[in-house]
Amino acid sequence: MNLRERKVLVVGFGRTGEALSRFLLKQKAKVKVSEKKKPEKNLRKMQFWREKGLEIEAGRHKIESFLEADLIVVSPGVPFIPELKAADEQGVRIISEIELAYEFLKGKIVGITGTNGKSTTATLTHKILKEEGFKAFLAGNIGTPLIDFVERSRNDHIYVTEISSFQLEHIEEFKVDVSVLLNISSDHLDWHSSFDNYYQAKKKLIAFQKDEAKAILNRDDPLVWPLRRMDELEIFAFSRKRKVSPGCFLQNDWIILSDGKKEELMKVSEIPILGIHNQENIMASALVAYIFGIPLSRIREAIKTFKGLEHRLEKVMTLTGVDFYNDSKATNVDATSKSLQSFDRKIILILGGRDKGGNFRQMRRVIKEKVKKIILIGEAKEKIRRSLNGLVEFLDSSSLKEAVWVGFSEAKPGEVVLLAPACTSFDMFQNFEERGKIFKDEVFNLKKNLRREKL
Repeated sequence: MNLRERKVLVVGFGRTGEALSRFLLKQKAKVKVSEKKKPEKNLRKMQFWREKGLEIEAGRHKIESFLEADLIVVSPGVPFIPELKAADEQGVRIISEIELAYEFLKGKIVGITGTNGKSTTATLTHKILKEEGFKAFLAGNIGTPLIDFVERSRNDHIYVTEISSFQLEHIEEFKVDVSVLLNISSDHLDWHSSFDNYYQAKKKLIAFQKDEAKAILNRDDPLVWPLRRMDELEIFAFSRKRKVSPGCFLQNDWIILSDGKKEELMKVSEIPILGIHNQENIMASALVAYIFGIPLSRIREAIKTFKGLEHRLEKVMTLTGVDFYNDSKATNVDATSKSLQSFDRKIILILGGRDKGGNFRQMRRVIKEKVKKIILIGEAKEKIRRSLNGLVEFLDSSSLKEAVWVGFSEAKPGEVVLLAPACTSFDMFQNFEERGKIFKDEVFNLKKNLRREKL
């Protein structure tokens, strides 16, 4: 693709927007950025880029900028706004950042998607490959935008890439060498117009692969497993419920890797991170490593030293016998359900935030089984209360600080206070990371106050 002198519009000016602008300017394109946020929020950044020759419109999207472009590159998370629709109807090519990167990138791509578990699986996969000596790089939503690797990419590189439905929405030729589809459940319905559109975006990762490529699919997911029929791909499966081959599965207390013969990878009790969903993530990562020829003993050693990611079922501390866990990244119903299933003790659950179209009624069974009381926070309080009415007692909190204190006062030794909100954080916080950090800070503040009371 020759970008010289072409009018390219970058929509969104976060980390990916800056990476795109940097690459496009080096390609001698005529680059304009359209950013909805008001310019006074990023004056220094905007001044820096304008001095480099970037044209920036901020505060609103101008329809003329979209219609006059030769190419539009959309940052992840930017919805199909009216300006994009108008450009699309006029025949302007609209692509995502990963599509542009694919046009220029050398090396192999491992593409990991799913509703939940992408970041953990991508990080662990990268760790295993890196420790075995591969020139592996963590890219996409969890790492550096793929476009940032283009200029220094080589044929012997492997790019372990976390890919969202937002990015897949606008691909045309993007193909991965190894795909991983972890699971699919209702999510981002505030962005996608329907669940079917969300599902169709996820399916593209598999549908666009070449015939000689490999796909790793969740055998237990009724929406994922049928995708094995989409093309002549080499399919590997993982399952917690049944034997599969080639693939990974659970048998008694072991994770087994089977490809003609069965080999024991590791005991479930050896897994260093909590959660049944993490058993699935580990099996998927192990299969990627196996595809690249890494011995099982080396895969096992890399897994055993994996510490997990912050804000994902992260133990904060134990206070007078009560365990506090931070699962702020549980931003949808399925993630929260799996978080709850990870404990064999009663839970005080902190639930709520901004709803993104979730069906909270789907949690009724697991909440009845696992949860002692629910502490409600955020905008979705009333919807959650209606959906889960009659199961457990509800307690309202106006802040996360209050929720932590109330949770501690309601929990007995041996029980768990769990932040797993099943909602986005944007009603009260900038992102799930800030929500998780504040939760942890408040737990530590609680500990300090308890110490003072003893003095």
